Amino acid sequence: GPAMVPPGAIGCNQRIGDHQSDGQRPLARAVGLQVWKALRRTPGRGATTAMQSHPFPAPLRPEIEVLETSGIAQLFNLGVDRDDVIGLWFGEGDLPTPDFICDAAVTSLRAGNTFYTHKRGIPGLRAAIGGYLDALYGRSLDVARITVTSSGMNGIVLAIQTLVGAGDNVVVVTPVWPNILSAVGVMGAEARTVPLNSHADGFHLDLDRVTDACDARTRAVFVNTPNNPTGWVMRGEDQQGLLEFCRERGIWILADEVYHRFVYDKPAAERPLAPSFLDLADPEDPVIVVHSFSKTWAMTGWRLGWLVHPAALGENFDRLVEFNTSGAPRFLQDGGITAIEQGEGFAVHVIDRCRRGRDLVHQRLSALPRVRLVCPAGAFYAFFAVDGLEDSLAFAKDILERTGVGLAPGSAFGPGGEGHLRLCFASSTERLSRALDRLEPALGGVA
Repeated sequence: GPAMVPPGAIGCNQRIGDHQSDGQRPLARAVGLQVWKALRRTPGRGATTAMQSHPFPAPLRPEIEVLETSGIAQLFNLGVDRDDVIGLWFGEGDLPTPDFICDAAVTSLRAGNTFYTHKRGIPGLRAAIGGYLDALYGRSLDVARITVTSSGMNGIVLAIQTLVGAGDNVVVVTPVWPNILSAVGVMGAEARTVPLNSHADGFHLDLDRVTDACDARTRAVFVNTPNNPTGWVMRGEDQQGLLEFCRERGIWILADEVYHRFVYDKPAAERPLAPSFLDLADPEDPVIVVHSFSKTWAMTGWRLGWLVHPAALGENFDRLVEFNTSGAPRFLQDGGITAIEQGEGFAVHVIDRCRRGRDLVHQRLSALPRVRLVCPAGAFYAFFAVDGLEDSLAFAKDILERTGVGLAPGSAFGPGGEGHLRLCFASSTERLSRALDRLEPALGGVA
Protein backbone atom coordinates (compact mmCIF):
# COMPACT_ATOMS: atom_id res chain seq x y z
CA GLY A 1 0.00 0.00 0.00
CA PRO A 2 0.95 3.67 -0.06
CA ALA A 3 3.88 4.66 2.14
CA MET A 4 2.65 6.52 5.20
CA VAL A 5 4.27 9.84 6.10
CA PRO A 6 3.81 10.91 9.74
CA PRO A 7 1.61 14.00 10.19
CA GLY A 8 3.67 17.16 9.95
CA ALA A 9 6.63 15.40 8.35
CA ILE A 10 8.19 16.73 5.17
CA GLY A 11 7.85 14.71 1.99
CA CYS A 12 10.73 14.18 -0.40
CA ASN A 13 9.22 16.49 -3.01
CA GLN A 14 8.78 19.42 -0.58
CA ARG A 15 11.59 21.89 0.07
CA ILE A 16 12.87 21.30 3.56
CA GLY A 17 12.39 24.28 5.85
CA ASP A 18 9.65 26.02 3.84
CA HIS A 19 7.65 26.64 6.99
CA GLN A 20 10.36 26.29 9.61
CA SER A 21 11.93 28.96 11.75
CA ASP A 22 15.71 29.43 11.75
CA GLY A 23 16.12 27.28 14.83
CA GLN A 24 13.85 24.51 13.48
CA ARG A 25 15.47 24.06 10.07
CA PRO A 26 18.27 21.67 11.12
CA LEU A 27 15.60 19.42 12.69
CA ALA A 28 13.38 19.74 9.65
CA ARG A 29 16.25 18.84 7.38
CA ALA A 30 17.01 15.75 9.48
CA VAL A 31 13.34 14.70 9.49
CA GLY A 32 13.22 15.16 5.73
CA LEU A 33 16.21 12.88 5.24
CA GLN A 34 14.65 10.21 7.45
CA VAL A 35 11.37 10.33 5.51
CA TRP A 36 13.19 10.26 2.19
CA LYS A 37 15.19 7.19 3.23
CA ALA A 38 12.10 5.46 4.63
CA LEU A 39 10.23 5.97 1.38
CA ARG A 40 13.15 4.57 -0.60
CA ARG A 41 13.13 1.45 1.56
CA THR A 42 9.34 0.92 1.42
CA PRO A 43 8.43 -1.77 -1.12
CA GLY A 44 5.37 -1.68 -3.32
CA ARG A 45 3.36 1.01 -5.02
CA GLY A 46 4.01 3.61 -2.30
CA ALA A 47 7.75 3.43 -2.86
CA THR A 48 7.29 3.73 -6.60
CA THR A 49 5.07 6.77 -6.13
CA ALA A 50 7.61 8.36 -3.82
CA MET A 51 10.47 7.69 -6.21
CA GLN A 52 8.53 9.28 -9.07
CA SER A 53 7.68 12.43 -7.11
CA HIS A 54 11.00 14.08 -7.97
CA PRO A 55 11.86 15.48 -11.42
CA PHE A 56 14.93 13.29 -11.93
CA PRO A 57 15.14 10.21 -14.16
CA ALA A 58 16.56 8.23 -11.21
CA PRO A 59 17.05 8.91 -7.50
CA LEU A 60 19.69 11.24 -6.12
CA ARG A 61 21.45 10.98 -2.80
CA PRO A 62 19.04 12.32 -0.18
CA GLU A 63 21.71 14.72 1.10
CA ILE A 64 21.67 16.36 -2.34
CA GLU A 65 17.92 16.40 -2.83
CA VAL A 66 17.34 18.34 0.39
CA LEU A 67 19.97 21.00 -0.30
CA GLU A 68 18.38 24.42 -0.17
CA THR A 69 19.23 27.56 -2.10
CA SER A 70 20.85 29.85 0.45
CA GLY A 71 19.03 32.98 1.53
CA ILE A 72 21.85 35.06 0.05
CA ALA A 73 21.44 33.43 -3.35
CA GLN A 74 17.67 33.88 -3.20
CA LEU A 75 18.11 37.64 -2.81
CA PHE A 76 20.70 37.75 -5.59
CA ASN A 77 18.41 35.80 -7.94
CA LEU A 78 15.59 38.26 -7.28
CA GLY A 79 17.65 41.35 -7.96
CA VAL A 80 20.46 40.45 -10.33
CA ASP A 81 18.61 41.56 -13.46
CA ARG A 82 17.52 44.93 -12.05
CA ASP A 83 19.62 47.86 -13.28
CA ASP A 84 18.81 49.99 -10.23
CA VAL A 85 20.00 47.52 -7.57
CA ILE A 86 22.88 48.30 -5.24
CA GLY A 87 23.96 44.79 -4.27
CA LEU A 88 25.53 44.59 -0.84
CA TRP A 89 24.55 40.95 -0.38
CA PHE A 90 27.81 39.19 -1.31
CA GLY A 91 31.19 39.24 0.39
CA GLU A 92 32.95 41.32 -2.21
CA GLY A 93 33.63 44.95 -2.91
CA ASP A 94 33.16 47.12 -5.97
CA LEU A 95 36.81 47.24 -7.04
CA PRO A 96 37.90 45.02 -9.95
CA THR A 97 41.16 43.12 -9.75
CA PRO A 98 43.95 45.63 -10.45
CA ASP A 99 45.58 45.66 -13.88
CA PHE A 100 49.01 44.50 -12.73
CA ILE A 101 47.55 41.22 -11.47
CA CYS A 102 45.37 40.75 -14.56
CA ASP A 103 48.31 41.52 -16.83
CA ALA A 104 50.38 38.79 -15.18
CA ALA A 105 47.65 36.23 -15.87
CA VAL A 106 47.24 37.42 -19.47
CA THR A 107 51.00 37.26 -20.05
CA SER A 108 50.98 33.70 -18.72
CA LEU A 109 48.08 32.79 -21.00
CA ARG A 110 49.86 34.21 -24.03
CA ALA A 111 53.00 32.32 -23.05
CA GLY A 112 51.04 29.10 -23.54
CA ASN A 113 50.51 28.19 -19.88
CA THR A 114 47.20 26.49 -20.59
CA PHE A 115 48.10 22.89 -19.77
CA TYR A 116 47.73 20.70 -16.70
CA THR A 117 50.14 21.62 -13.94
CA HIS A 118 51.07 20.77 -10.36
CA LYS A 119 47.93 19.65 -8.57
CA ARG A 120 48.81 21.28 -5.23
CA GLY A 121 50.05 24.46 -6.87
CA ILE A 122 53.06 25.50 -8.91
CA PRO A 123 56.28 25.73 -6.85
CA GLY A 124 56.56 29.48 -7.40
CA LEU A 125 53.13 30.20 -5.93
CA ARG A 126 53.58 27.89 -2.95
CA ALA A 127 56.92 29.55 -2.23
CA ALA A 128 55.34 33.01 -2.53
CA ILE A 129 52.55 32.04 -0.12
CA GLY A 130 55.10 30.65 2.32
CA GLY A 131 57.13 33.84 2.19
CA TYR A 132 54.03 35.99 2.61
CA LEU A 133 52.93 34.10 5.73
CA ASP A 134 56.48 34.06 7.11
CA ALA A 135 56.56 37.85 6.86
CA LEU A 136 53.16 38.25 8.50
CA TYR A 137 53.59 35.83 11.38
CA GLY A 138 57.34 35.78 11.87
CA ARG A 139 57.49 32.00 11.63
CA SER A 140 59.21 29.88 9.02
CA LEU A 141 56.58 27.83 7.17
CA ASP A 142 57.57 24.70 5.25
CA VAL A 143 56.04 24.83 1.74
CA ALA A 144 55.18 21.14 2.18
CA ARG A 145 52.39 22.44 4.43
CA ILE A 146 50.80 24.54 1.66
CA THR A 147 48.23 23.36 -0.88
CA VAL A 148 46.84 25.74 -3.50
CA THR A 149 43.11 25.34 -4.02
CA SER A 150 40.52 26.48 -6.54
CA SER A 151 39.05 29.00 -4.07
CA GLY A 152 38.76 29.12 -0.32
CA MET A 153 35.47 27.23 -0.59
CA ASN A 154 37.18 24.46 -2.53
CA GLY A 155 39.73 24.30 0.28
CA ILE A 156 36.94 23.86 2.81
CA VAL A 157 35.38 21.09 0.72
CA LEU A 158 38.73 19.30 0.36
CA ALA A 159 39.24 19.47 4.12
CA ILE A 160 35.74 18.20 4.88
CA GLN A 161 36.14 15.37 2.35
CA THR A 162 39.40 14.44 4.07
CA LEU A 163 38.11 14.49 7.63
CA VAL A 164 34.39 13.74 7.70
CA GLY A 165 32.18 10.79 6.74
CA ALA A 166 28.57 9.72 7.11
CA GLY A 167 27.53 9.64 10.75
CA ASP A 168 30.32 11.96 11.89
CA ASN A 169 29.78 15.50 13.11
CA VAL A 170 31.49 18.86 12.87
CA VAL A 171 30.98 21.48 15.56
CA VAL A 172 30.46 24.87 13.88
CA VAL A 173 30.51 28.24 15.60
CA THR A 174 27.61 30.35 14.28
CA PRO A 175 26.43 32.70 12.85
CA VAL A 176 28.64 31.71 9.94
CA TRP A 177 28.90 31.75 6.18
CA PRO A 178 26.34 29.04 5.33
CA ASN A 179 28.40 27.05 2.84
CA ILE A 180 30.23 25.14 5.58
CA LEU A 181 26.93 23.79 6.93
CA SER A 182 25.99 22.43 3.51
CA ALA A 183 29.49 21.07 2.88
CA VAL A 184 29.18 18.97 6.03
CA GLY A 185 25.65 17.86 5.15
CA VAL A 186 26.65 16.75 1.66
CA MET A 187 29.03 14.24 3.27
CA GLY A 188 26.15 12.73 5.25
CA ALA A 189 27.50 14.24 8.45
CA GLU A 190 25.93 16.49 11.07
CA ALA A 191 26.81 20.15 11.58
CA ARG A 192 26.43 20.83 15.30
CA THR A 193 25.99 24.57 15.66
CA VAL A 194 27.14 26.54 18.69
CA PRO A 195 25.90 30.15 18.49
CA LEU A 196 27.98 33.03 19.72
CA ASN A 197 26.51 34.89 22.67
CA SER A 198 25.15 38.28 21.66
CA HIS A 199 25.53 41.15 24.14
CA ALA A 200 25.27 44.91 23.97
CA ASP A 201 29.01 45.13 23.39
CA GLY A 202 29.07 42.53 20.61
CA PHE A 203 29.39 38.79 20.08
CA HIS A 204 31.30 36.51 22.45
CA LEU A 205 32.32 32.84 22.37
CA ASP A 206 31.57 30.47 25.21
CA LEU A 207 34.36 27.96 24.71
CA ASP A 208 32.82 25.51 27.17
CA ARG A 209 29.75 25.22 24.94
CA VAL A 210 31.99 24.37 21.99
CA THR A 211 33.84 21.64 23.85
CA ASP A 212 30.61 20.31 25.39
CA ALA A 213 29.18 19.86 21.88
CA CYS A 214 32.01 17.45 20.95
CA ASP A 215 31.61 13.71 21.33
CA ALA A 216 33.18 10.50 20.05
CA ARG A 217 31.94 11.17 16.49
CA THR A 218 33.23 14.75 16.31
CA ARG A 219 35.87 14.99 13.61
CA ALA A 220 36.42 18.75 13.51
CA VAL A 221 35.58 22.11 15.00
CA PHE A 222 35.01 24.85 12.41
CA VAL A 223 35.74 28.45 13.36
CA ASN A 224 35.62 31.45 11.04
CA THR A 225 37.62 34.36 12.48
CA PRO A 226 37.39 37.25 11.77
CA ASN A 227 33.82 36.20 11.37
CA ASN A 228 31.45 36.50 8.45
CA PRO A 229 28.84 37.85 9.19
CA THR A 230 29.29 39.29 12.70
CA GLY A 231 32.79 40.82 12.58
CA TRP A 232 33.64 38.90 15.78
CA VAL A 233 37.35 38.13 16.22
CA MET A 234 38.38 35.09 18.26
CA ARG A 235 40.73 35.94 21.12
CA GLY A 236 44.16 34.33 21.19
CA GLU A 237 43.51 32.79 24.60
CA ASP A 238 40.35 31.11 23.28
CA GLN A 239 42.29 29.79 20.29
CA GLN A 240 44.89 28.38 22.68
CA GLY A 241 42.21 26.74 24.81
CA LEU A 242 40.51 25.18 21.79
CA LEU A 243 43.86 23.98 20.41
CA GLU A 244 44.77 22.26 23.69
CA PHE A 245 41.35 20.58 23.84
CA CYS A 246 41.56 19.34 20.25
CA ARG A 247 45.13 18.10 20.69
CA GLU A 248 44.02 16.05 23.69
CA ARG A 249 40.87 14.68 22.03
CA GLY A 250 42.28 14.07 18.55
CA ILE A 251 39.85 16.50 16.89
CA TRP A 252 40.77 18.69 13.94
CA ILE A 253 40.43 22.47 13.94
CA LEU A 254 39.31 23.85 10.58
CA ALA A 255 39.96 27.61 10.77
CA ASP A 256 38.62 29.89 8.04
CA GLU A 257 40.93 32.91 8.30
CA VAL A 258 40.31 34.55 4.92
CA TYR A 259 39.67 37.91 6.63
CA HIS A 260 42.85 37.74 8.72
CA ARG A 261 44.03 41.17 7.55
CA PHE A 262 40.66 42.88 7.83
CA VAL A 263 41.01 44.19 11.38
CA TYR A 264 40.81 47.82 12.29
CA ASP A 265 42.70 48.43 15.53
CA LYS A 266 45.70 49.90 13.67
CA PRO A 267 46.29 51.54 10.26
CA ALA A 268 46.46 48.95 7.48
CA ALA A 269 50.00 50.07 6.56
CA GLU A 270 51.17 48.65 9.91
CA ARG A 271 49.86 45.22 8.82
CA PRO A 272 47.60 44.50 11.79
CA LEU A 273 46.47 40.89 11.95
CA ALA A 274 43.72 39.01 13.71
CA PRO A 275 44.89 36.34 16.15
CA SER A 276 45.60 33.19 14.13
CA PHE A 277 45.98 29.51 14.83
CA LEU A 278 49.18 29.82 12.79
CA ASP A 279 50.59 31.85 15.71
CA LEU A 280 50.00 28.95 18.09
CA ALA A 281 49.95 25.59 16.34
CA ASP A 282 52.94 23.33 15.93
CA PRO A 283 53.52 22.08 12.37
CA GLU A 284 51.94 18.68 13.07
CA ASP A 285 49.04 19.87 15.21
CA PRO A 286 45.53 18.89 13.98
CA VAL A 287 44.94 22.31 12.42
CA ILE A 288 43.98 23.24 8.86
CA VAL A 289 43.81 26.95 8.04
CA VAL A 290 41.86 28.21 5.01
CA HIS A 291 42.97 31.29 3.06
CA SER A 292 41.89 33.01 -0.14
CA PHE A 293 43.05 35.59 -2.67
CA SER A 294 39.49 36.87 -2.98
CA LYS A 295 39.27 39.50 -0.26
CA THR A 296 42.72 41.03 0.11
CA TRP A 297 43.42 41.46 -3.61
CA ALA A 298 39.85 41.82 -5.00
CA MET A 299 40.00 38.46 -6.79
CA THR A 300 36.64 36.88 -5.91
CA GLY A 301 36.00 35.70 -9.48
CA TRP A 302 39.42 34.08 -9.86
CA ARG A 303 38.56 31.21 -7.49
CA LEU A 304 42.03 30.85 -6.00
CA GLY A 305 42.98 30.04 -2.41
CA TRP A 306 45.21 27.89 -0.27
CA LEU A 307 45.34 25.64 2.77
CA VAL A 308 47.98 25.43 5.50
CA HIS A 309 48.05 21.97 7.06
CA PRO A 310 50.37 19.36 8.55
CA ALA A 311 52.86 18.22 5.92
CA ALA A 312 51.67 14.63 6.33
CA LEU A 313 48.38 15.58 4.64
CA GLY A 314 50.10 16.72 1.46
CA GLU A 315 49.72 13.47 -0.48
CA ASN A 316 46.08 13.13 0.60
CA PHE A 317 45.29 16.60 -0.70
CA ASP A 318 47.26 15.92 -3.87
CA ARG A 319 45.00 12.97 -4.66
CA LEU A 320 41.80 14.78 -3.68
CA VAL A 321 42.67 17.78 -5.85
CA GLU A 322 43.17 15.37 -8.75
CA PHE A 323 39.71 13.90 -8.27
CA ASN A 324 38.02 17.30 -7.77
CA THR A 325 39.55 19.90 -10.08
CA SER A 326 42.96 18.53 -11.16
CA GLY A 327 44.41 21.80 -9.90
CA ALA A 328 44.04 25.55 -10.35
CA PRO A 329 44.90 26.84 -13.85
CA ARG A 330 48.54 27.82 -14.22
CA PHE A 331 47.83 31.33 -15.56
CA LEU A 332 45.64 32.12 -12.55
CA GLN A 333 48.40 30.96 -10.25
CA ASP A 334 50.85 33.29 -12.01
CA GLY A 335 48.42 36.10 -11.26
CA GLY A 336 48.42 34.97 -7.63
CA ILE A 337 52.22 35.21 -7.46
CA THR A 338 52.05 38.78 -8.72
CA ALA A 339 49.31 39.64 -6.22
CA ILE A 340 51.49 38.51 -3.32
CA GLU A 341 54.78 39.93 -4.57
CA GLN A 342 53.53 43.27 -5.91
CA GLY A 343 50.14 43.77 -4.33
CA GLU A 344 50.87 45.02 -0.82
CA GLY A 345 50.03 48.62 -1.66
CA PHE A 346 46.73 47.57 -3.17
CA ALA A 347 45.93 45.37 -0.15
CA VAL A 348 46.52 48.30 2.21
CA HIS A 349 44.25 50.45 0.03
CA VAL A 350 41.47 47.84 0.13
CA ILE A 351 41.64 47.47 3.92
CA ASP A 352 41.72 51.24 4.52
CA ARG A 353 38.76 51.60 2.18
CA CYS A 354 36.86 49.00 4.21
CA ARG A 355 37.65 50.92 7.39
CA ARG A 356 36.08 54.05 5.91
CA GLY A 357 33.05 52.05 4.78
CA ARG A 358 32.69 50.49 8.21
CA ASP A 359 32.81 53.86 9.96
CA LEU A 360 30.22 55.39 7.62
CA VAL A 361 27.79 52.46 7.84
CA HIS A 362 28.10 52.24 11.62
CA GLN A 363 27.57 55.97 12.06
CA ARG A 364 24.42 56.07 9.97
CA LEU A 365 22.80 52.77 10.98
CA SER A 366 23.44 53.25 14.71
CA ALA A 367 21.51 56.52 14.55
CA LEU A 368 18.31 54.68 13.59
CA PRO A 369 16.14 53.97 16.66
CA ARG A 370 15.08 50.46 15.61
CA VAL A 371 18.56 49.28 14.61
CA ARG A 372 21.03 47.69 17.01
CA LEU A 373 24.62 47.01 16.00
CA VAL A 374 28.15 47.01 17.33
CA CYS A 375 31.02 48.39 15.28
CA PRO A 376 32.67 45.22 13.90
CA ALA A 377 36.26 44.52 14.91
CA GLY A 378 37.01 42.50 11.79
CA ALA A 379 35.89 41.31 8.33
CA PHE A 380 33.84 43.75 6.24
CA TYR A 381 30.20 43.38 7.23
CA ALA A 382 27.66 45.22 9.36
CA PHE A 383 25.47 42.58 11.00
CA PHE A 384 22.66 44.54 12.55
CA ALA A 385 19.48 43.62 14.39
CA VAL A 386 16.18 45.37 13.72
CA ASP A 387 13.63 45.57 16.55
CA GLY A 388 10.57 43.48 15.79
CA LEU A 389 12.17 41.59 12.91
CA GLU A 390 11.12 37.93 12.94
CA ASP A 391 11.58 36.87 9.31
CA SER A 392 14.78 38.35 7.93
CA LEU A 393 14.46 36.61 4.56
CA ALA A 394 11.02 38.07 3.89
CA PHE A 395 12.14 41.48 5.11
CA ALA A 396 15.29 41.47 2.96
CA LYS A 397 13.14 40.61 -0.07
CA ASP A 398 10.77 43.45 0.80
CA ILE A 399 13.67 45.90 1.17
CA LEU A 400 15.05 44.79 -2.19
CA GLU A 401 11.66 45.34 -3.84
CA ARG A 402 11.04 48.73 -2.24
CA THR A 403 14.53 50.26 -2.20
CA GLY A 404 16.66 48.36 -4.72
CA VAL A 405 19.28 47.60 -2.05
CA GLY A 406 20.38 43.98 -1.75
CA LEU A 407 21.16 42.75 1.77
CA ALA A 408 21.71 39.24 3.11
CA PRO A 409 19.12 37.85 5.56
CA GLY A 410 20.47 36.91 8.97
CA SER A 411 18.64 33.58 8.88
CA ALA A 412 21.03 32.46 6.12
CA PHE A 413 23.87 32.28 8.65
CA GLY A 414 22.44 29.64 10.96
CA PRO A 415 21.41 29.78 14.62
CA GLY A 416 21.92 33.22 16.12
CA GLY A 417 21.37 34.94 12.79
CA GLU A 418 17.60 35.45 12.61
CA GLY A 419 16.46 38.97 13.38
CA HIS A 420 19.54 40.43 11.69
CA LEU A 421 20.54 41.68 8.25
CA ARG A 422 24.05 41.70 6.79
CA LEU A 423 25.44 44.58 4.75
CA CYS A 424 28.83 44.30 3.05
CA PHE A 425 30.68 47.63 3.44
CA ALA A 426 33.64 46.77 1.15
CA SER A 427 32.57 49.51 -1.30
CA SER A 428 33.22 53.17 -1.90
CA THR A 429 31.69 55.59 0.58
CA GLU A 430 29.79 57.13 -2.31
CA ARG A 431 28.11 53.84 -3.21
CA LEU A 432 27.41 53.06 0.43
CA SER A 433 25.92 56.52 0.97
CA ARG A 434 23.49 56.00 -1.91
CA ALA A 435 22.46 52.64 -0.45
CA LEU A 436 22.00 54.10 3.03
CA ASP A 437 19.91 56.97 1.67
CA ARG A 438 17.50 54.34 0.34
CA LEU A 439 17.66 52.06 3.38
CA GLU A 440 17.11 54.50 6.22
CA PRO A 441 13.36 55.07 5.57
CA ALA A 442 12.78 51.33 5.11
CA LEU A 443 14.49 50.52 8.43
CA GLY A 444 12.25 52.87 10.34
CA GLY A 445 9.78 50.04 10.83
CA VAL A 446 9.32 46.36 10.10
CA ALA A 447 6.51 45.42 7.74
